[in-house]
Amino acid sequence: MHTLKIGGVPEHFNLPWHLTIEEGSYLKHDIQLEWKDYLGGTGAMCEALREAEIDIAIILTEGIIKDIIEGNPSKIVQTYIQTPLIWGIHAAADSEFMNLSDLKNTKAAISRYGSGSHLMAYINAQNQKWNTSDLQFEVIKNLEGAVGALTNGNADYFMWEHFTTKPLVDNGTFKRIADCTTPWPCFVIAVRKDILNTKKDQIKIILDIINATTLDFKNIPSIDKTLAHRYEQKLEDIQKWLELTEWGQSLIKKETLVTVQEQLLELNIINNNISPEQLIFNI
Repeated sequence: MHTLKIGGVPEHFNLPWHLTIEEGSYLKHDIQLEWKDYLGGTGAMCEALREAEIDIAIILTEGIIKDIIEGNPSKIVQTYIQTPLIWGIHAAADSEFMNLSDLKNTKAAISRYGSGSHLMAYINAQNQKWNTSDLQFEVIKNLEGAVGALTNGNADYFMWEHFTTKPLVDNGTFKRIADCTTPWPCFVIAVRKDILNTKKDQIKIILDIINATTLDFKNIPSIDKTLAHRYEQKLEDIQKWLELTEWGQSLIKKETLVTVQEQLLELNIINNNISPEQLIFNI
């Protein structure tokens, strides 16, 4: 039996992984795939890959590209979510902030440095033509930490996936000031290089299984109700999210890797770019 550890955020995007694990799809091929939730998101998963706590990560595109450039011993093996991620920009419901312009020169809550919430604060600032060198950050680890930081005033705004945070908007914890969309496919599958060297065949089987599932995911009977129940979302929100979301089953385009790096370089998030071939592994 080949045991492989995989990590991802505890969000609706990753239900295909849970369904295939629960169905024993990998066990049929002598693969024990063990899932671990990462509440801290991409920054936490980058660290877990580096420390060999996990072998595979379902991770934000821009975050893993930055970390591979900085020495993470992993490769991108394919796109997981082909569509962009919609980041809600949130403030405490009782705060004075009403418009995006009100957030200029205020403090952003981020799960950790190098995380999606950190990188997207730069993307948002650039979109608004703010001086990115003026950005201020408060590290809050996860969504629960963001609730505390915004409520007690340690931070002013927080960027997280629109639909994941919607229940907190609905219950009056947050108010959504605006949305900011990633200009590229949002999630990729990354695998540690030593695993690619030693268990390439098993990784290929895992990708074949998940791709077959995501290809037909929207056609699973009552999948919208399953998602709404498991992730405590309103049915109409899940239905809207499903309409907006497309899974990917192929290697990320080299042009996309160039575009992401150009953007990160322009924002001084990375110090240099590398060839697309250094970021990917074609199974």
